[in-house]
Amino acid sequence: MARILSIDYGRKRTGLAVSDPLQLIAGGLATVATHELFDWLKAYLQREPVERIVVGEPRQPNGKPSENWERVHQFVNRWRKAVPEVPIELFDERFTSVLAHRAMIDGGLRKKARQDKALVDEISATIILQNYMEALRVRS
Repeated sequence: MARILSIDYGRKRTGLAVSDPLQLIAGGLATVATHELFDWLKAYLQREPVERIVVGEPRQPNGKPSENWERVHQFVNRWRKAVPEVPIELFDERFTSVLAHRAMIDGGLRKKARQDKALVDEISATIILQNYMEALRVRS
């Protein structure tokens, strides 16, 4: 099996996570500048087999699109046109930043480390991917 890659798309930075080849465990991969994301992903796909990409869909707690929603959808549409052989789909990302901060606290990270927004983005991408894989298992 190929890996699943997840994206926590941000205006400035984007967190990335990837599954193991058996698609059981999600792990943080990197945080990249959003303006470099497209090229970074294309280079990564040349090195690693990726079955699909999952992008966190930003929504408010009430389910309405959040401020970043339009940028995320523009990226997804651009990807679908440029790289149709690697499917990309959206997955609800509500509360992932809160969960990422909670994981950092529970993991014993000091306050200074918890303020590292790049780390928060990478952990958020990991949570999105783990939740996505759990949802796949429930559907099966």
